[in-house]
Amino acid sequence: MKAKTGSLFAFSYLLTAGTACVHPTPSIDGSASSPTSAATLWTPSSSVVNAAARDAKPASHPIVGAPSADELKKLTVADVVDVALRNSPATRNTWLQARASADVYGSSESRLYPNISAGATLNNSRVLGTTGRPASTRSQAGPTLTLTYTVLDFGGRSGTIDVARQTAVAANLAHNSTVENTILQVEGAAFSYLSARAQRDAEKSSVDLATAALDAASERHRVGLATIADVLQAQTARSQAELDLETLEGSTQVARGALAVAMGLPANTPFEIPDVPATDSVFFVAQSVDSLIDLAIRNRPELAQARAAAAAASSQIRVAKSGYLPALSFSAIGGNNASNVSGFAGNSYSVTVGVQMPVFTGFANGYDVAAASEQYQAAIARTEATRQQVIQQVFTAYYTLRTAADRVRTAHDLLTSAIQSESVARGRYKEGVGSIVDLLVAQSALASARAQDVDTRWQWRTSLAQLAHDVGVLNSRGDTSFSPFTPLPNVRPR
Repeated sequence: MKAKTGSLFAFSYLLTAGTACVHPTPSIDGSASSPTSAATLWTPSSSVVNAAARDAKPASHPIVGAPSADELKKLTVADVVDVALRNSPATRNTWLQARASADVYGSSESRLYPNISAGATLNNSRVLGTTGRPASTRSQAGPTLTLTYTVLDFGGRSGTIDVARQTAVAANLAHNSTVENTILQVEGAAFSYLSARAQRDAEKSSVDLATAALDAASERHRVGLATIADVLQAQTARSQAELDLETLEGSTQVARGALAVAMGLPANTPFEIPDVPATDSVFFVAQSVDSLIDLAIRNRPELAQARAAAAAASSQIRVAKSGYLPALSFSAIGGNNASNVSGFAGNSYSVTVGVQMPVFTGFANGYDVAAASEQYQAAIARTEATRQQVIQQVFTAYYTLRTAADRVRTAHDLLTSAIQSESVARGRYKEGVGSIVDLLVAQSALASARAQDVDTRWQWRTSLAQLAHDVGVLNSRGDTSFSPFTPLPNVRPR
């Protein structure tokens, strides 16, 4: 008996397991709903592929107020910022949130006014008969008008309105912060692209110099004044320069795609920014770091947003404390009744003045006040943390800019020396008194100096934009309001 029971159990188990293994799977447009194993790819059906291709087609106007093809060929940095601001989903999000907060604030102010509602009643009732009075049916119908108004609630109403007002202020300041961050982000992308393009163009000059050196070495070898080693070394140097140029070409295209995305455009959108110098003049900001920190504390929207949030939390304490206090309310109801019974027809009204005093709320009021007080203290702590962060950002950006300005000056001196050194080495080699190694070393140093000169100038522009952002004076055109400036002499771009 036990053997039969065990066999029956095993058969039942195998049948159940087999059924579970062969359950049918659904299909997706004729394809399997999943890969056959963890090591295989899923093959979509043609309808899925066609739908993906159809959805991937760009819109005829990918952005709101999109620049024309001609306009995209001559964008300035200010135009780039404008396109980015008009198409940034982050700025659109914070703008809509600010509008919603303003509407909530408007709604909260409705507490200052009475509520008036109109209605209509229809009542049909049957009164049972009594001795000497037969049963009857009474019908009443008519409009009603109800007015209610909170006369006094000891801070609850005004506190709620102030919470909504400060929340709207914080939402608007959050939008300002997002706009400034977007400006900084797109400017950084633009400067990176322009720097990559300028370094690519500088490398083209290095290729030209390497080609000229190869031609000189080949000519000297032809007339028997140089060995084949000179030609091979010059050829190696030119190949290296061409390789560096190809690398910079790729970096330029990558930076172009990143800038397009920062503007809210597809990465493959054709556009161009005309040649602009990194800067015609490099300067130190004459204002001290302490004065810039004071300016940032007044201007930074993030800090003002934190203060507004703290003010809203403070007003919430008043709202919570009003739960301990009485509320004085007034209500009035007026109506006109029509009835099939003459005694029940005519105008009616009622006026009520009431005082509501909380006696026991299950300790809820105490918890509400404590929670509101602790939220306020947390908001104060966040404000102080934001203040310290702003100070650190300005301090860091200030000395980063000063370092960038020093590097521009040093890179300019380096480039001046490298140009002179390459010129001397090239002349000596042509005269037969210098070696190909000296010429190639001088050309390599010149290529490096040119790249550093370009890079330091765009790094300076990026650092200036970062400091302007951190101080809170970076506007939508990428301009700054630092003044006065201390110019650095003799560092005009070549």
